[in-house]
Amino acid sequence: MAEAHQAVAFQFTVTPDGIDLQLSHEALKQVYLSGLRSWKKRFRRYKNGILTGVYPASPSSWLFVVVAVIATMYARVDPSLGMIEKIRCHLPTNGYLSNQSESILSGLLFSTGLWIALVFTMRQTLKLLLSYHGWMFVPHGKTPTSVKLWMLIVKIFSGRKPLTYSFQTSLPRLPVPTVKDTMRKYLESVRPLLNDKEFQRMQALAKDFELKVGPRLQWYLKLKSWWATNYVSDWWEEYIYLRGRGPIMVNSNYYAMDYLYIVPTPVQAARAGNTIHAMLLYRRKLDREEIHPLMGQIPMCSSQYERMFNSSRIPGLETDTMQHLKDSKHVVVYHKGRYFKVWLYHSGRLLSPCEIQLQMQKILDDQSLPQTGEEKLAALTAGDRVPWAKARQSYFSQGRNKLSLEAIEKAAFFVTLDDTEQGFRKEEPISSLDNYAKSLLHGKCYDRWFDKSLSFIIFKNGKIGLNAEHSWADAPIIGHLWEYVLATDQFQLGYTDEGNCKGEPNPQIQPPQRLQWDIEEPCQEVIHQSLSVAQQLADDVDFHSFPFDKFGKGVIKKCWISPDAFVQMALQLAHYRDKGKFCLTYEASMTRLFREGRTETVRSCTSQSTQFVLAMVNSSQTNEEKLKLFRLAADKHQSMYRHAMTGEGIDRHLFCLYVVSKYLGMDSPFLKEVLSEPWKLSTSQTPVQQMNLHDPKYVSSGGGFGPVADDGYGVSYIMVGENLINMHISSKFSSPETDSHRFGNYFQQAMLDILALFDLDKRTSK
Repeated sequence: MAEAHQAVAFQFTVTPDGIDLQLSHEALKQVYLSGLRSWKKRFRRYKNGILTGVYPASPSSWLFVVVAVIATMYARVDPSLGMIEKIRCHLPTNGYLSNQSESILSGLLFSTGLWIALVFTMRQTLKLLLSYHGWMFVPHGKTPTSVKLWMLIVKIFSGRKPLTYSFQTSLPRLPVPTVKDTMRKYLESVRPLLNDKEFQRMQALAKDFELKVGPRLQWYLKLKSWWATNYVSDWWEEYIYLRGRGPIMVNSNYYAMDYLYIVPTPVQAARAGNTIHAMLLYRRKLDREEIHPLMGQIPMCSSQYERMFNSSRIPGLETDTMQHLKDSKHVVVYHKGRYFKVWLYHSGRLLSPCEIQLQMQKILDDQSLPQTGEEKLAALTAGDRVPWAKARQSYFSQGRNKLSLEAIEKAAFFVTLDDTEQGFRKEEPISSLDNYAKSLLHGKCYDRWFDKSLSFIIFKNGKIGLNAEHSWADAPIIGHLWEYVLATDQFQLGYTDEGNCKGEPNPQIQPPQRLQWDIEEPCQEVIHQSLSVAQQLADDVDFHSFPFDKFGKGVIKKCWISPDAFVQMALQLAHYRDKGKFCLTYEASMTRLFREGRTETVRSCTSQSTQFVLAMVNSSQTNEEKLKLFRLAADKHQSMYRHAMTGEGIDRHLFCLYVVSKYLGMDSPFLKEVLSEPWKLSTSQTPVQQMNLHDPKYVSSGGGFGPVADDGYGVSYIMVGENLINMHISSKFSSPETDSHRFGNYFQQAMLDILALFDLDKRTSK
């Protein structure tokens, strides 16, 4: 109860002599500092709202326009062509102002209106400029003058110091493709996967849909695209993620790894101190909108950053919801079956790394035992959603359980001080990385809170990792945070020679607070059932994570081939050698060139890629013929990737047409079949977005996800520097068709075989 007494700002007792009032000056000071911090944040948000609302102009430009208009008036020049005089005639001053004051007020009103019109014109001009995507299809090194001029104008209109959300209202809306184009591209994508009879049948279904059902569904979708900010994103979040009733562990959540070979400190509490502090610094930059929008030639949408922190997925009977708070002053830490609430601020300031280390060390030193049912409580978030939703309503709606659950769900993020050691070990290079990946993906199924937007894991040997809930954002958003955290930890905060955080902690900081639970017997049974479901799912995951270090994108660029296309063709070749057949392949691409854009699918298995693969397994084909087919396949892949990024993909369009058909109660055999097709090879590249923060050897090992299909593979890869590609391959032990290690070996051989086609050694010698 000590913490409760410290939280009381004043106490009073009634005595025969009157009321004895005792004030706690320290508590009142904390109340004052907390309120001051809150008001500062409100003011900052208000100020940033104004700056974002007028971008690419600035509030100071209003003063410039006002001064210019008033100056011309004093010079007896009317810049308004008579409008200022008309405004003056309609001022309801009733003679209280002098003629001069009326003239100044009229000029002020006119100049404000002029400034607003200029701001609107600038924003619309920028939006029009950003709607042009032809620059993506310009061959490398052959940029025409018109595109260079466009780039220059975009740069001028983009301003010098954009805030995180400055470009949001200037980004164009995601366009709705025509039904005819989507049907054509769909049939093209499935042609290599179907025999002639199957293809003719699918052609007939597509034609029937295009002529009969499609136009009506398209009309509703067009209507939504005019009304909503993005015609895909809200339905994508709800129906693909939040309405899923199965476990989100493995099936939805994904992970991010630490450095591959480097451990900045072996001290668990110290690594926690620096990295948690780094995450909070990132959150502060995000609150202040100091994270610059990701920009290549043009800015990308930043809306996914909004729910990164202080967010949690709340289970429901039919659909889950995302809960997001504007602020949170604590994290919840899990260690050996106990939950601790750790405050992040003291005296109105953020805890320093050494102070967070002290808090973590207190938790590590705590020898108390878990309360009844507490140790495996988080298994509820790892199992099926409906039992968790019912248990939440029945056992966590009042008393200590409600308060403790709210502490978790309202935390900035969730932290696990893991009692295992993970990471790359030279003596066990293969199994060590596989175990590391599986630990980040699912752990023990009860030591991560899978509903939190971010579950941060610090292992006993100082290695770290992240498990992210998927509904609120995609992997590049997490990647941006993770790059910042690793760079800040290594290059800005650093450690002492003993491996501890730098600085001296304040010993007066409130210690971690144990969360209290009353877990009844029926609730324990639900926890046990959820754990059983989750454990079965986790045990079935066959994961293989490995560094491919034979060559990287540096060598691939010498071949004048897109590194991503190179890897994708290697995956196609590896899959054919592994299974002896082709399959529907998913590669994620971003649509963040549009407002609230998320992802689109690149269907990497094409007629061109299958012809190349068949040539590679045909010994009668010459290297020249194989190389020609490879270039055609890589070019086709790059073209599809660019079209997907520019809103010309097909899968999100088909998905939304299907949703509309369900709302209208219309049955479409074509859509039903298309949406039920399994992605037996699901792939994703993790981009490195902030190379300025890193030496290549200090870049994260990337991250991965579970298999999408029961008899398929999930593949994630990151190109680290110029000479390394880290791979993450998942499948299921229960499938006799798959083996992650076997596929990994086929992939490595495919990479080497494709590179051999270019004969770079002979070209270099020439």
